[in-house]
Amino acid sequence: MVQPFLIYFYHFIFISIMSNTAIRTNKGSYYFSIIKQAIAGVKMDYTTGSIRRAVIMLAIPMILEMCMESVFALVDIFFVNRWVGNDGATAVGLTESVITIVYSLAIGISMAATAMVARRIGEKNPDAAAKAAMQSMWVAVIITAVISVSGFIFAPDILRLMKAQPDVIAIGVNYTRIMMGGSVVIMLLFLINGIFRGAGDASMAMKSLWLANICNIILCPVLIHTYGLQGAAMATTIGRGVGVLFQLYHLFKGKRVITIERKHYAFDWPIVKSLVKIASPGTFQFIIASCSWIFLARLVSETGHKEASAGYQTAIRILIFFILPAWGLSNAAATLVGQNLGAKQPQRAEESVYKTAKYNAIFMAIVTILFLVAAKWILSFFIQEPIAREQGIRALRIMSSGYIFYGIAMVMTTAFNGAGDTWTPTIINFFGFWLFQIPLAYILAKTFDLGPTGAYLAVPISETAIAVAAFIIFKRGRWKKIQI
Repeated sequence: MVQPFLIYFYHFIFISIMSNTAIRTNKGSYYFSIIKQAIAGVKMDYTTGSIRRAVIMLAIPMILEMCMESVFALVDIFFVNRWVGNDGATAVGLTESVITIVYSLAIGISMAATAMVARRIGEKNPDAAAKAAMQSMWVAVIITAVISVSGFIFAPDILRLMKAQPDVIAIGVNYTRIMMGGSVVIMLLFLINGIFRGAGDASMAMKSLWLANICNIILCPVLIHTYGLQGAAMATTIGRGVGVLFQLYHLFKGKRVITIERKHYAFDWPIVKSLVKIASPGTFQFIIASCSWIFLARLVSETGHKEASAGYQTAIRILIFFILPAWGLSNAAATLVGQNLGAKQPQRAEESVYKTAKYNAIFMAIVTILFLVAAKWILSFFIQEPIAREQGIRALRIMSSGYIFYGIAMVMTTAFNGAGDTWTPTIINFFGFWLFQIPLAYILAKTFDLGPTGAYLAVPISETAIAVAAFIIFKRGRWKKIQI
């Protein structure tokens, strides 16, 4: 199966990145020891010692964590394509395009929690870090309650808004209801992992995603076979729910870097205001990107119909499978920036970002080569219908051509966010996505009559521009002066 192959591929890429140094210095066993410590979750102070070691200790569990998050989407789309067909795959894709708004809110709030928890840990104040973590959970639960109820009620309207055809709506409405109604587990899974990452406890975040994903892999084929398309939503929601229960146990009853106690339960308005101040632009920056992806999904569906949409949605999931681990690596920059700014070491924070960006660029370069060479082989595992498969191959090759720039931009963005400077990447995203990517995609697809290919081309062009802008602004260093 393709999933085990890709997991081994991640392992090969990471070892390739590290082995270049290990071979020259004859310290392979040293790096192997670090990898074991990282997976085991050995505690360390990320404000002192080797920056390379700090990056590796954080990056390994974060990469493995995000591998598991990306497998969620691939497992669903694999079984849906095989057993339900194009209509089911389109319904899954359109629902996921909308639910990225929930991901955006979850990421925004978790980003604020990561920044604040990391800053307090850097200041050697774990009690204040636990207090901030509890306040972020109150915010998340209140927001998600509104989204879950609204999404469950208006599921058919959501699919109609996305220009889904009647047969897609008929087969997909219950899937959409369950996914939107279960938004709370998405929110908490992202948020609590953000809390663990901010504390430097990346291994805990990794373990919760692995547990959630194992449950999903087991349940997905069983429930799809029993309940049809809605079984995929049930499996995903149950799997994530199990992961959340595991997180809550270790956050409240475990012996981790931070532990929430009864004294932290009380609603603290000043901390909530600080969290919302960081999370609001942080959430908006991801909503900007998500809305752009929603527009592209709609544009592909409108100009290429359900065959192109099925191919595009499958290609997106494969892209995400590789982007999320790269995002996991870039998350190391957020923790290192937050903790080192808390420890009054801005220069060490900056050096950590550059080293992380270097590793991410190498990773994304290798993935780009893989997609250019093996796109047809990879898509054949997921799509049987010829037209949809050809669209997926084209989308995968075109959109992955900007992968190196994606990797650099991700590190710069997470560095800003880890410092609590969530406005800068929000502004960059606004110009890059809404004022550049969306108009460009529309012009290429409709004015130049390129159809779905025009939407695909707009992605690497705009992402490259965003990466260049983020790097230039990061070099100016204003993020070092942010107080939270």
